[in-house]
Amino acid sequence: MESSENKQYIKMTQTPVWKLILTLGIPTTISMLITNIYNMADTYYVSQISLTASGATGIVFSLMAILQAFGFMFGHGAGSNISRQLGARKVEKAKIFASTSVFLALLAGTIILILGITFLDPFIRLLGSTETILKDAKTYAFFILLAGPAMTIGCVLNNILRYEGKATFAMIGLTAGGILNMFLDPILIFNCHMDIAGAGLSTTISQYISTLILLAPFLNGKTVTRIHYQYITKEWADVKNIIVTGLPSLTRQGMNSLSTTILNVQASVYGDAAIAAMSVVGRCGNLLFSFALGIAQGFQPVSAFNYGSKKYDRVKQGTYFTMIFGACILGVLCSVCYFNAPMIIRLFRSEESIIRIGSDALRYLCLALFTLPVSSVGNMLFQSIGKSGKALFLACIQSGLLFIPLVSILPSFLGLKGIEIAQPCSYIISCMISVPVVMHFFKTLSLQQSEQKLMDEREVLEHE
Repeated sequence: MESSENKQYIKMTQTPVWKLILTLGIPTTISMLITNIYNMADTYYVSQISLTASGATGIVFSLMAILQAFGFMFGHGAGSNISRQLGARKVEKAKIFASTSVFLALLAGTIILILGITFLDPFIRLLGSTETILKDAKTYAFFILLAGPAMTIGCVLNNILRYEGKATFAMIGLTAGGILNMFLDPILIFNCHMDIAGAGLSTTISQYISTLILLAPFLNGKTVTRIHYQYITKEWADVKNIIVTGLPSLTRQGMNSLSTTILNVQASVYGDAAIAAMSVVGRCGNLLFSFALGIAQGFQPVSAFNYGSKKYDRVKQGTYFTMIFGACILGVLCSVCYFNAPMIIRLFRSEESIIRIGSDALRYLCLALFTLPVSSVGNMLFQSIGKSGKALFLACIQSGLLFIPLVSILPSFLGLKGIEIAQPCSYIISCMISVPVVMHFFKTLSLQQSEQKLMDEREVLEHE
């Protein structure tokens, strides 16, 4: 085990930064693409049922975001601490963070499951459902709630594996679940005549199987950390550390959920077609961004591990590389989607009203989406190194602090177009705010690097 730990330490602190980020980011990108392709396939299959079923998936997407919010909070909160502890070679402490976060995720998922089913009708209405969509939304949400504990635990296990530098194991678990879901969808929806309930049951089954696969490396000794009840902390300080470090993820996902809910409420004024169109555009945007986000998630363990090892130059190199690489990828993809927007929307719905609304919204999104890696990577940087305050601030402006007022105010002046341009405007403003925050931190980091170099030189002289 010692040899394995030492090899991992050398890999994370000595491999060229760009190569290490791509090595860890490519498996994450693949898993995210499979997940987003599954989401797109799910949207496609459900859209073949009815317009109300298609709108229902957009409503319930907010519920999925809530579950993922808690999963990512405990996952990123533990993962950041685990990576920094491994960077500082404190393995036993890393095991405590791993096991504690899985227990917290199980608790959160179970509570949401119980409360959600108990108050299902008012909850779905609160998420922005219209009367025509309500029945399908409740059916779909019921199965998503059943999958809740698996979703929250799966998010935690995925993030621990990534922060350990074992992204391939995470990829296997997530892609297996996504592929299974794509196969089950048409079977349960059409062959078994379950309609939208089939889509929900497919998600539930695949989520639990995916979580079991993600758990396997921990049980088989393939990881440095362990998942066992004996490692669950008895110290409130450890739980607080996980929550505080992970709070930006909860805020980001929570505000995404709130933003989607408000978007649905605002779009409902223009009918079910507007809700369905914006739902399709949202899925398309997530698929596009996953190409850059996967690489950015490969950056997180690199920044956390090297910050823990006090190799600050590598942290800065990794930040610059990830921002530029992500912006270039999205720039190319957005250009392609901009000129093919109607064709892309037509893949999901044939109604002219949905194609018209969706095409305009997708084109506006493509004009701004390439700026998103700047604010996202800045957010990831601060969270991975434990700077929760800055991470929380950037998470808020990226995920809703700008979008919510824009989507609430712009329609009063621009009508439906105000809804279509709210998200792109928020991305551009978020980028403009994030740049000076990151640059100011790098100045501080350069001072820390100089101080660390002086300390190392003094130690060498004292030994001599």
